This record gives sequence, C-alpha cells and structure tokens, in this order.
Amino acid sequence: MSQRPPAPDPLPHPVVDNHCHLDIARGDELTVPVADAIAQAAAVGVTRIVQIGCDLPGARWAVAAAEAHDALVAGVALHPNEVPGLDAAGELEDALAEIERLAAHEQVRAVGETGLDHFRTGEDGYAVQVAAFRRHIDLAKRLDKTLVIHDRDAHEDVLAVLDEEGAPDRWVMHCFSGDADFARACLDRGAYLSFAGTVTFANAQPLRDALAVAPQDRILVETDAPYLTPVPHRGRTNGSYLIPLTMRLMAQVRGADLGDLCAAVDANTDAAFGGSWGA
Repeated sequence: MSQRPPAPDPLPHPVVDNHCHLDIARGDELTVPVADAIAQAAAVGVTRIVQIGCDLPGARWAVAAAEAHDALVAGVALHPNEVPGLDAAGELEDALAEIERLAAHEQVRAVGETGLDHFRTGEDGYAVQVAAFRRHIDLAKRLDKTLVIHDRDAHEDVLAVLDEEGAPDRWVMHCFSGDADFARACLDRGAYLSFAGTVTFANAQPLRDALAVAPQDRILVETDAPYLTPVPHRGRTNGSYLIPLTMRLMAQVRGADLGDLCAAVDANTDAAFGGSWGA
C-alpha cells in the first residue's frame, strides 16, 4: 500500500472540491474513512465536497454519505461507460428509474456525471450513451439539479447533444479537458468549467490556455479523487486535501491573487450547485 502524499500549505480562503469519489480506492489501497477525509481537507481550507456516484451502488453510497455528513452533497448518475453494459443486460431502464428516485433526494444537488466517452467505449456503444445522456439532461431540468458532464474525446458530440436538448440552467464541464476555443464554446452555452489536477501537468498547456480565458465567475476546482493527482504527486492517490496544489497553479496561470481566486471559486460553486451547504 503506497503512502499518500503529504498535506500542502492551507489556502487563505475556503474552497469546494466539486467532484470527488470518496467511495473508490486505487489498486490495493483502502478508502479513507469519510470523516477523516473531510477533516483532512478542511485542515487545508477545502471545507466542502460534492460526492459523485457513477453507478447504482455509488449513487446510493453518495446519498447516504451526504445524509450523514454536513460537508457533503451528492451527485448521482450512470457514468457513460456504465451505460452500454446495463443496456446489454436489459437493466438500463430500471437503473435510470432508480437514478431518478435518488436524484430527487434533498441532499442531491447534481445529476452527473453523465455525458459521452469515446475513449473507453467503442462506436458500438455511442448510440446508447447518447440516449442515456439525453435522459440525464432531461432529468436535471425536470428536477432543477445541476448537470455534471463527463466528456472524454467527445467535445463536439457533447455540444451537439446539449444544443439539441437545451442545456439546464446550471451545468458543469467536469475535469475540463479542452483548449481555449472549446472553453469559449462551452462558456457561450452557459457552462461552468471545472479544473482538476490535470491543469498542473507539464503537457497541459492547452488546458492552461483555457483556464486563462475563462471568466473568473465561471471557474471551479475539483480533484476527481482518487485520480488525477496534481503535480508534484502525479500518479499517486489523490484526495480533496490536495486541492491547494491545483489552486495555487490556477492562480499563477491567471496572474490572480490566491485568496481572491479561492473566494471566487467558493462563490461560483454555490452558484453552480444551487446554493451553499454545510455548517
């Protein structure tokens, strides 16, 4: 079992990790108990977390965790890579029905992560991914929840579906992965852009260019933990407590005061997810 990275210096203003998977472990590691993960994050200024459930067990877990911990709210959906298998097994409709029931819970702020993935799912799965994405968009609009979008190697197709369906009032590009032009296309449609540890990677200049052009009131930060750990700990296990590494790089890229950017990201997260929560 690998040792987790050390905690960075605390942030000067609280921020929210708007996309985390506290229920998922990497390799042979154990998950950190939820209360411990929340406390570790809070100690460095990451005071609230959006826990995302990507399949039915994860969605149920997210709702239960959000019920038990004031610092958490939940997002629930069927991840696009889960959808083809559920469809092949004849279980997709029942699964979507349960997601709809879970999404109505008061501690659920988001429908997501949903969207399209052309990296792990081949062409034979595209049509059912699109159909499920449309269903999630409709659900977010009917329940007035934030739509959280997974987009991997599918930029133009994601925008095409959004244009056809009409985006909800609040929607987030999770782990934004495009360049400045794609950022503008999303922003023109009302998106919030959420930046993960990937923005710190040496080969991510197009992503930093996107961060530089985004208005300050449309920027969010996330971990996608336990994945996408920021430099200098890339490849190790991520956690919400490492957000300060990403925030410091983001401030540097934008030439912004760190405290001011943290305050903006905190306020943006409340706006993006339907209001504040926690103590």
